[in-house]
Amino acid sequence: MALGYVRPAREDDAGEIARIQLATWRAAYRRILPRHVLDNLDEKYLARRWSSAVRQPPSDAHRVLVAVEQAEQSYLVGFAASGPADAEALAPNEPADGLGAGVAAVTDLLVEPRWGRRGHGSRLLAAMVDHWRGDGFDRAVAWSFDADQATRKFLTSTGWELDGAARALDVEDMLVPQVRLHVTLGPPETDDAETGEAGAQAPDPA
Repeated sequence: MALGYVRPAREDDAGEIARIQLATWRAAYRRILPRHVLDNLDEKYLARRWSSAVRQPPSDAHRVLVAVEQAEQSYLVGFAASGPADAEALAPNEPADGLGAGVAAVTDLLVEPRWGRRGHGSRLLAAMVDHWRGDGFDRAVAWSFDADQATRKFLTSTGWELDGAARALDVEDMLVPQVRLHVTLGPPETDDAETGEAGAQAPDPA
């Protein structure tokens, strides 16, 4: 019987986090981002960045969490990263204080496709919500590629909504549209690790 759980990332997880990021992007974003961009991503460079993020986070509220599936042995199967909302969370021409105070921002939430639909995305999201509440945040935001239906369906199934903000990333002279979602963090309603915000059952992001 397989068991899943979430824990804080350790520095020696950086290589696996980078591998999961590349594998997931190349599977999920192959119709969204130019193929040569995905093919040329440097796994060692990403691993160094994740090592730094885990070892020296900008603040105590910046966190990297990993999802683990434990059967005969343990497998790192996904990860999430978040922190206080900063300029990267803003929409174009949005003022610096446009999001207000007490807002967390998701920068990454990925589950490797071969481990999808086993509750790992929901556990990662639920763990982030618990940390956000503990850090005093009352709202969270996340950007998603407009064409990434799986991530948007996952987040909206757990209570997130589009907030009307949009932007386009310039990727090798190709503009890739993104939309922003947000959620208000109410008081805890359940301790079930299989649920997302507000206790709603949610599928894993693809």
